[in-house]
Amino acid sequence: MPRWYALKRRLGGVNRMAGSLSHLRVLDLSRVLAGPWAGQILGDFGAEVIKIERPGTGDDTRSWGPPYLQGADGNAELSAYFLTANRNKQSLAIDIAHPEGQELVRKLVAESDVVLENFKVGGLKRYGLDYESLKCINPKLIYCSITGFGQNGPYANRPGYDFLIQAMGGLMSITGQPDGEPGAGPMKVGVALTDIMTGLYATVGVLAALSHRDRTGEGQYVESALLDVQVACLANQAMNFLVTGDSPARMGNAHPNIVPYQDFPTADGNMVLTVGNDQQFARLCDVFGHPEWASDERFSTNRARVANRRELIPKLRQATVMRSTLEWVQILEEARVPCGPVNTLDQVFDDPQVLARGMKQTVRHPDLGEVPTVGNPVKLKLTPVTYRTAPPLLGEQSDKVLLQVAGLSPGEIEALRDRGVIC
Repeated sequence: MPRWYALKRRLGGVNRMAGSLSHLRVLDLSRVLAGPWAGQILGDFGAEVIKIERPGTGDDTRSWGPPYLQGADGNAELSAYFLTANRNKQSLAIDIAHPEGQELVRKLVAESDVVLENFKVGGLKRYGLDYESLKCINPKLIYCSITGFGQNGPYANRPGYDFLIQAMGGLMSITGQPDGEPGAGPMKVGVALTDIMTGLYATVGVLAALSHRDRTGEGQYVESALLDVQVACLANQAMNFLVTGDSPARMGNAHPNIVPYQDFPTADGNMVLTVGNDQQFARLCDVFGHPEWASDERFSTNRARVANRRELIPKLRQATVMRSTLEWVQILEEARVPCGPVNTLDQVFDDPQVLARGMKQTVRHPDLGEVPTVGNPVKLKLTPVTYRTAPPLLGEQSDKVLLQVAGLSPGEIEALRDRGVIC
């Protein structure tokens, strides 16, 4: 148990409303998306997260723009990409290539619970900041490494990026229009989904390791690799292959195991039908004025509909074009048939359900004013997620962290800044 947490308990206990993880301190040495995503989740749950960045440039995503959010005076700005995964963090700019910078990190490790990093395999060992080195300083440390391909295997030393892993991990082979149709070809997902999923798995691994530490006092090493995660998240498509030996093909928006479960044209656009059972299909047929489809042996069961989708889908398309999307959604919802519009992002963030669930939030930044952020989807009744601080400017909390956590004096901090160790 870190000394600062033990002191906190002696002085009056931990405030549950501060967050489930408010007793933890996390050093986030990661950059771009997968690692920062994990750090942001831990921060949302109340952990104190200190983001270690390179002086001068910081996290790569600080320059990934436009767009940028700018302050009223035009002097301060943050890229929208950086804003994605760095709220509830403090920024400490340290040159870890400098021996004094390495020593600062070790001082912080001694007072921390978790380290997150996504350097290349062995990248931090030359600085003495690898797990084997740091566990000697803090045996209870949870050290989480995120890489493209993992710590072992023939690809271990390769750099890994989301787009590359979507291709190598099979996701692009099942995403996109089928061969022979307009626009056919492999397609990546519209966001860096593999990075996001890897950040989630890394967070789960960290929490599992913390639970083990709570029972035994032992810290441990955790790793999460983009390729592993992408293969794991092929889900039913992976099992379809393992059961049959046949590689699934691209099907556009259709589903390999459920029919109808795809997009359909309407009089003014498109909608999605997600019919999950035979009872829903029967109600859909009634709404479309063709109850006989539900008793037709070609369509009466999902198994039959999958086998005969080429006959069924055109019939459904002829029906859906007769009304607008809004009309169909209203009618089908009344009939308890799952459906919905294909929303653009402006429609998403105006959707009353999205707003009611708190998925659109703002946080206050001293230089940028009100900063928009996307809400955390986890709802905890006793220890709710909090949006305490906006993503920081580079080195914004360097002095504060070094004073309060590392125990340096103002003079020592200024001397380090003069020598280029921090900014």
